[in-house]
Amino acid sequence: MANYIPPTLDWVREQVELYEGSGGLEGSTLLDTGMPCIIVTHTGNKTGAIRKIPLMRVKVANAYVLVGSMGGQPKNPVWVYNLRANPDVSIRDKTEVISMRVREVSDPQERETLWEASAAAFPPYNDYQAKTDRVIPVFVAEPLEP
Repeated sequence: MANYIPPTLDWVREQVELYEGSGGLEGSTLLDTGMPCIIVTHTGNKTGAIRKIPLMRVKVANAYVLVGSMGGQPKNPVWVYNLRANPDVSIRDKTEVISMRVREVSDPQERETLWEASAAAFPPYNDYQAKTDRVIPVFVAEPLEP
């Protein structure tokens, strides 16, 4: 089994520890904003290690939308490259943990629909896109077929 490498940013690590350590009963809102979040467990593309990241909860039907905004920074978050290399993830949504597969959304119409759903759930996404020249990556995580 692969080793787990905790997030390096203190607030991210603390969010993951609270969420996971409570079995999803605590920590399901990001940074005490009241905005719901999920924990995405994925595999590092260089280390092969288990990584975990809290992301805003954007649910569309039985799928989750994962937005690589990084607050509008000029570069993608590292997890974007991890998902591109290793699309199998698990998502913790409060007490439920679901095995899923992600795909990056390239179809412009699908991306626009998912972006609108994401911005409705977390309006700062529009500000983040306005701050950066890069096109913020959008992924959709869908349940694995039984």
